[in-house]
Amino acid sequence: MSEERILAITVPKWGMAMEEGTVTGWHLEEGAKVAEGDDVLDVESTKIANVIEAKCDGVLRRQVAEVGTTLPVGALLGVIAPSDVEDAAIDAFVSGFVVEAVALEGEGGPAVETIDVDGRDIRYVVHGEGGEPIVLVHGFGGDMNAWMFTQDALSADRAVYSMDLPGHGGSAKDVGDGDLSVLTSAVIAVMAETGAAHVHLVGHSLGGAAALQVALDHPDKVASLTLIAPAGLGQEINGGYITGFVTAQRRKDMKPLAEQLFADTSIVTRQMVEDLLRNKRINGVDAALAAIAGAQFEGDRQLLDLASRADELDVPVQIIWGRDDRIIPVGHSGNLEGARVHIIDDAGHMPMMEKAGEVNDLILAFV
Repeated sequence: MSEERILAITVPKWGMAMEEGTVTGWHLEEGAKVAEGDDVLDVESTKIANVIEAKCDGVLRRQVAEVGTTLPVGALLGVIAPSDVEDAAIDAFVSGFVVEAVALEGEGGPAVETIDVDGRDIRYVVHGEGGEPIVLVHGFGGDMNAWMFTQDALSADRAVYSMDLPGHGGSAKDVGDGDLSVLTSAVIAVMAETGAAHVHLVGHSLGGAAALQVALDHPDKVASLTLIAPAGLGQEINGGYITGFVTAQRRKDMKPLAEQLFADTSIVTRQMVEDLLRNKRINGVDAALAAIAGAQFEGDRQLLDLASRADELDVPVQIIWGRDDRIIPVGHSGNLEGARVHIIDDAGHMPMMEKAGEVNDLILAFV
């Protein structure tokens, strides 16, 4: 049937609370050939702007949504289909398209859970079910929303756990002296919640260092390890970013810091900056971040040295890094002997947000 060969491009759901998105530009004209992974159009939510990539080969048969149009999550933006599908079938598909209900946080979506870890509440959420679970660990100053483009893409045939580390997001703000062990204990606890003998760990930045430490200490519990721009593999780090993030209290201070995370600074929206500041204003966050930074970094130098323990690793490891990273040098990617390395062009410190499709494909292929 023709309809089975027609792919709908819809407003994605980036983060649990996203309700709508605005089309800000099309990369392709109607009738253009499309290859899987090609950039098709740009969509902006209140939190972030990003590109929607093609999920199959074909032809862009319809641009349904005009630039500037704001539509709810799940609404039809465009149509991809082979060139031999008749125009009448495309027209019928568009006219008959029904927006499926997409659950929002607190309305039947993934449930937010908490567990107690050494007297600290740790927040996590689960997408999908079954399979060997994946546990996602965000970086310094972030939260589980760092994985907004990742969670659903990885959860088609397995459970995906995303968490807030101590001192971050909805987790407890008591981090003691900020030692890495405070973070790793939370990761291990969330791993235990999966009920699986093995999990695939994916860690970003400081969360990558925490994930690597867990794999070193508990190789029997880790099926694979994906490190995205991880800390702990070299000395250099952008200390100005770390210090600035800890102390920033105003939009004019936070915006240039957020822009350092991306190769394409247009991704940084006003709402993203406001969200970062709002999270930092939660009681105890600044003190927690200062403690963690003080324990892990000294000026432009990292105090962690996990690369020297590469010969102790007994799990498969891949490293993913944005070539234009301005926080941690991409050159550190070669410091973990035995790891499979992928360098992504036109991406900075957050490749899982800038080049989500490519990063998700690498993770899925690895696990």
